[in-house]
Amino acid sequence: MRYSKLRRYCAIAASTLLASTISLHLPTETTQLSLTVASEASARSSGGRSGGGSFRSSPSRSSPSRSSPSQSSPSRSSGSSGFNNSPSYQRDRYYNGGGGPVIVPVPVGPGIYNDPYRNNGYSNGYNNSQASTNANDSGWIVGLIFLGVSAIVVFGLVFLVFRAMRSTGGASANRELDNDIVTVSKIQVALLAEARTIQSELTDLTLEVDTDTPEGLLQLVQEAALALLRMPENWSHVLTDSQTVKSREEAEALFTKRSIAERSKFSVETLTNVGGRVNKRDGFKPDPDEGPASYIVVTLLVGTAHDKQLFNQVRTQQDLSNALEQLASLPSDYLMAFELLWSPQDASDSLTYDELLTEYTEMVQL
Repeated sequence: MRYSKLRRYCAIAASTLLASTISLHLPTETTQLSLTVASEASARSSGGRSGGGSFRSSPSRSSPSRSSPSQSSPSRSSGSSGFNNSPSYQRDRYYNGGGGPVIVPVPVGPGIYNDPYRNNGYSNGYNNSQASTNANDSGWIVGLIFLGVSAIVVFGLVFLVFRAMRSTGGASANRELDNDIVTVSKIQVALLAEARTIQSELTDLTLEVDTDTPEGLLQLVQEAALALLRMPENWSHVLTDSQTVKSREEAEALFTKRSIAERSKFSVETLTNVGGRVNKRDGFKPDPDEGPASYIVVTLLVGTAHDKQLFNQVRTQQDLSNALEQLASLPSDYLMAFELLWSPQDASDSLTYDELLTEYTEMVQL
């Protein structure tokens, strides 16, 4: 009995020693191969990116300086004390009580004088008719003067009102451009695969526009919005958002966060033009086993100097059309930063329905 237990213990010890001497080494090539296959399986689609601008204040966006109109003072001869000491001026001051304008009565018309010693205190018929005629003439003159003065007053009031309204509008625009309140907006549109021509349009636009200048950046905004406006029959899904922040630093952080979120949905950026620097990446090979092309997603990310949201939630095609038209008509001094992103960028690549549901989960169908 004791001998059988000893043999069993010896067998356990030998097997333990043998197991400790054996080490399993997995080949690194196999591990790398599995990771590569996994990464290729999770690959999405190619993407294009174009844009530029900055949220930092620049002289071009600051309000133009307005010099106050100079008030011309009356010219005075050297050595003069500024007072008129002429005899006529002193005489007028004397008869007018020491100063102020002299009021000279102007007769309206010839008066009717009745001599109590002639014609028994009554004027003859000729004098009466002449006095009546003069009174009528003077009445017409007074009426015309009154109408003229009234018209001048009315036109003056209308002019002042319009000038006040215009100055109020200009002051409001200057306040929007001078303060640090910024609005960051995003319009994202999914189009059916039949709209593949928009890929070449956005590619050509990215290669031609100089995104390092305000004029080129504004052209990029307008042309990208117009490219979408020309294809309303291919709009399928949409996502919009407009948020106002109180500082340029917060706006820049929000803009960068949204840009990175959209760029992370690309497997590779095959074409970029940011700040005037064009970069093309060749050698992209789409997955041959991928499903048929179904959608193209275009994203417009813009930062403006507006103090309020550019638009509310877009739910219909008319709402989307209004929002795109508002971006296309954006004033140049209000545009601060813009980024255009679209996927797929490569003409041979495709975005399937499953990829749309997986990567763009927040989009709603029109």
